Amino acid sequence: MVVEGPPGRLARLTLRAIGIGFLATLAGTVLALLTSQLQGAGVAIFILSVTIAAVSAGLWAGVVAALLASIALPIVESPQRVFGFEQLRDLIAAVVFLAIAVVVGLVVGNAADERDRASRREREARLLAFLSAKLLSGDVPDRVLDEFVQVLLEPLGLASCQVSVTLDGQEIEAKAVRPGVPRGGPTEVIPVVVSNIPLGTLIAERPEGKRPFTRDERLLLEAATRQAAVALDRARLDARARLAQLDAETNQLRAAMFSSVTHDLRTPLASIKAGVTSLLDASAIHDALQQRELLTTILEETDRLNRLVGNILDLAKIRAGALIPKRVPTAVDEVAEAVVARMRPLLADFAVELQLAPDLPEVPADPVQLDQVLTNLLENAARHSPRGGTIRIHVSQTRDAVRVRVSDEGPGIKPEEREKVFEAFYRGRESPESSGSGLGLAIARAVVTAHGGRIRVEETTGGGTAMVVDVPLEETVL
Repeated sequence: MVVEGPPGRLARLTLRAIGIGFLATLAGTVLALLTSQLQGAGVAIFILSVTIAAVSAGLWAGVVAALLASIALPIVESPQRVFGFEQLRDLIAAVVFLAIAVVVGLVVGNAADERDRASRREREARLLAFLSAKLLSGDVPDRVLDEFVQVLLEPLGLASCQVSVTLDGQEIEAKAVRPGVPRGGPTEVIPVVVSNIPLGTLIAERPEGKRPFTRDERLLLEAATRQAAVALDRARLDARARLAQLDAETNQLRAAMFSSVTHDLRTPLASIKAGVTSLLDASAIHDALQQRELLTTILEETDRLNRLVGNILDLAKIRAGALIPKRVPTAVDEVAEAVVARMRPLLADFAVELQLAPDLPEVPADPVQLDQVLTNLLENAARHSPRGGTIRIHVSQTRDAVRVRVSDEGPGIKPEEREKVFEAFYRGRESPESSGSGLGLAIARAVVTAHGGRIRVEETTGGGTAMVVDVPLEETVL
C-alpha cells in the first residue's frame, strides 16, 4: 500500500500507524502495570499490543508499537533502573524483546496487508465478472454503456463516470452521476480501444477533496474499459450481421415477390390469350356453347387478374401506411351474402353453406374493404378444399364484435405455420407451388387490424381450417 500509494498517501498512513501503535503500547503499559505482580506478564502483554496494532493498521503500526514497547517494557518491569542499562542482562533482554516485537509486527502486519489485498482483488474480480455479464448480454450499445457507467460509481467511489465512443460513424455517450455528491475531484481519463482502434474515452471523476486514484484503481478502470470495448465491438459486429441478414431476407422476399407476381400474372393472361386467339381464328368453327365457354373462361381469368392486381396495389398501400378505412354503419351479414353471390362461379365445385345469425347489429366498417376480406377468405378456402367439399360461412355476434367464420375441408394448417400464413407471399411448406399469390391472407389481416379487429386460424372438427374474423361493434382508435 505504501509503495503503490500516490503522493501524500504515505504521510497519512504513517501518522495513522504512529497513532495506533502509540495507543496500543499505552494500553499495554497500563495493563502491564496492573499485572506487575505476575512474573513475565509484561512481555506477553506488550507482544499482544504489537500484534493488535499490526492487525488493526498494518505493518507500520506493528513496527511503531514494537519500538515503543521495547522502551516501555523496562520501565514497567524495573522502574528503579529506568534507562540505566548498567547490567548487560537488561540490555540484552531489551534488544531481544525489540527483535521479537519487530518480527511479530512484520509477520502480522504483512498477513493483514495480504488479507486486505486478497479481499480487494476478490471485490475487483466480482466487479469485473458482473461487468462482463452485463456487457456481453447482447443488448444494444446505448443500454450497455448506460449500465456500465452506473455500475462503476459505487465500487470506485466516483462522483461521475462518462463514456463517449463512436461506432460506425454513430456517436454514443453514456453518463452517470451520484446525486448529492460534489464534483470537481481528481479525474482519470482512460482510452476505449479495441484491436488498436480507438473508439473513444472513459472519464472517471472523484468527489471534491478526495484522494487521487491509486495504481490499482487505474488498472481496474483499464480492465473494465477493455471489457466495455470488447462488448461494443461485439455489438457493432452483431448489428452488421443483423443488417446483412435483413438485406438477404429483403432480397429473398423481393425475388419471391417477383417470381410469384410473374407466375400469377402470366397464368390468367395465357388463358385469356388462348381464348381470344381461338375465337379470332377464322379456320376454327365454334358453336354457341363453345363460344360461351371460351368467353366465360376469358371473363373468369380477367376477374382473377383484376383481383391479383388489386391485391398488389393494396399491399403497396399497406406498406406505405395508406390503408385507412372509411367507416360507415355496415351490415356484415349483407356483405357476406353479396360476396357469396358474386363468387358463385368460383365456388361452383363446392357445397357452400351460409349461416347468418338473426338480428345482427351494424358495425363501423369500410364495406369495400370488408368485402375484400371475405373475398380473400373464400378464395383461400376454395383453393385448398377438395373438389366437392363443403365451405361454411357463419356470421354471428359475440359480446363486443360480429364474428365471421369461414371453414373448409382442406388439409389444414400446422400450428407452427398459423402465424406465418398471414405473411406476404407465404404459401406454406406443404404447398409452396400452389396457385395462390400468398397475398390474400396478409391483406385480410392488415384490413382487419386497421378496423381494430382480429383474425386468426382455428382447427375444425374432422380436419380442415377455419379463418375467424372479429369486427368490433364500436369504432377502435388505433
